[in-house]
Amino acid sequence: MTSNASGESTPDTHSPLAFPWHWEDTLIAGRVRPLAAASDPDGMLLDACRRQDEGEEGVIDPFWATTWRAASGLDRFLDRVDIHGKRVLEVGCGTGHAGIAAILRGAEVTMTDGVADPLHLVRLSLSRLGLKANVRVFRLGEDKLEGEKFPFILGSDVTYLRELWPALLASAEEHLADGGQLLLSDPNRVIGNEFREWIADYPAWDYHEESVVLEDDPEHPIRIMRLTRRA
Repeated sequence: MTSNASGESTPDTHSPLAFPWHWEDTLIAGRVRPLAAASDPDGMLLDACRRQDEGEEGVIDPFWATTWRAASGLDRFLDRVDIHGKRVLEVGCGTGHAGIAAILRGAEVTMTDGVADPLHLVRLSLSRLGLKANVRVFRLGEDKLEGEKFPFILGSDVTYLRELWPALLASAEEHLADGGQLLLSDPNRVIGNEFREWIADYPAWDYHEESVVLEDDPEHPIRIMRLTRRA
């Protein structure tokens, strides 16, 4: 990161990453802290769309490049949950806001995403904040963490695609400890309502909703979907 004449942060275009990034002051676990973030997420998405249109295979939309409000809502919700000393798995971590919030509340966290690029940002943030986590690629429904069970699995804004739901549920069934909770957040999208209806067809899961109001837009609270496995 560099600074201009006024002392404001400017993107680090000399980063070893494949995209420019910067430090973004972010409210995490009750304090403003630096979070490594992509500097041009809109441009990255447009570039991905162009490459897809040109027929390039394996190009994934970089939605991870933005820190979504749902992550802030999940961060705030963790104040209502006792995660201190507990093992936590974060899926689709993106920039890692929710997982870092869990670490700062005393949890032992494994932070994962389906692609490697956001994990570089996560490692930068962890290093800057002096925190530790297990950081690795984990593709929902495909990869397994052999023998690993977690009392909590976190996911912010991971229900936006119907195609992801079976994979998300399969990974939760594989890695959620007995009596554990799957905590998901979203900004009250219509597709989130559809996810609620979809999960109702799986009697092994109890589903409850809670709400978190954020000061930046109190009229649009974040939905927390709390799922637990029935015994």
